[in-house]
Amino acid sequence: MKIVMLQSLGISAAKLESLTRPFLELGHELVVHEGPTDDESLKVAVKDADVLILANMPLSGAVIAAAEKLKFISVAFTGFDHIDLEQCKKQGVKVSNAAGYSTRSVAEIAFGLMIGLLRSVVPLDGIARQGGTKDGYRQSDLYGKTLGVLGTGEIGAAVAELGLAFGCRVVAWNRSEKPELVQKGVTYMPLESVLKESDIVSIHTPLTDDTRHLINAERLQLMKPTSILINTAVGPVVDNNALAEALHKGTIAGAGLDRTDMEPPIPADYPMLGAPNTIIVPHVGYATDEALERRADITFDNIRQWQQGAQENIVL
Repeated sequence: MKIVMLQSLGISAAKLESLTRPFLELGHELVVHEGPTDDESLKVAVKDADVLILANMPLSGAVIAAAEKLKFISVAFTGFDHIDLEQCKKQGVKVSNAAGYSTRSVAEIAFGLMIGLLRSVVPLDGIARQGGTKDGYRQSDLYGKTLGVLGTGEIGAAVAELGLAFGCRVVAWNRSEKPELVQKGVTYMPLESVLKESDIVSIHTPLTDDTRHLINAERLQLMKPTSILINTAVGPVVDNNALAEALHKGTIAGAGLDRTDMEPPIPADYPMLGAPNTIIVPHVGYATDEALERRADITFDNIRQWQQGAQENIVL
């Protein structure tokens, strides 16, 4: 069996060696593709592959079609909308993802963005280095705030639980209520009610036809002028042009984004870059050292389980 890794997993050479050794000892081959990632180059790289490993790089139907021996794709990522699943279906290719590896990591960056905005951490760092003071900059507690969580899947549930631990009142919107969260003190509400009542709105929904631009100009108007918006989910869940305008107008007080409309680098003319009271980080929520090691463990275990006829973390 030939395993082709199309993308680095961000782990040490020693960790990669420990994960691949059992496969090599069984006579399997591992090839790490380090060349260009345009379709024509990838077609050559995947030509004889039985198994592909990748993270969040796009994998087109044309590349998948060129992999005539392909049987399995192990996605080192939670999302999988960057892979042409229709072509996988046509070829009978099975797909698994690395679900759950970064749940706590993403929840933690959400709170980092919240506290960074509430305590004006980013601007005050520069001011302190120039001999300045806190005068004129917002300082506000997280304790006692109403935290609105949009989407209570694994990550949203973790954010809700951390919010309760910080002493927040936690309200949530989701297609269905989670009784275990209700028992812990989370109150489910309609979306509009969550937006109106929350001091902080944290987004944790997947991107679907229904959630694209879920937060638009009209819904931003429902939020308090003192509230902040956090997006660590998927960029297009928010109409980011409308968000930039709302921040300039003072419709809301701030925004913290780990996700925008594209993977970094972000172009210099992107509207959010000029918006006030904003923290933007380049999609780092999932990328702690610990999370990347968990991701690699799941990725290779997915291959092992598939080989044994017991596929896990099934996408397709």
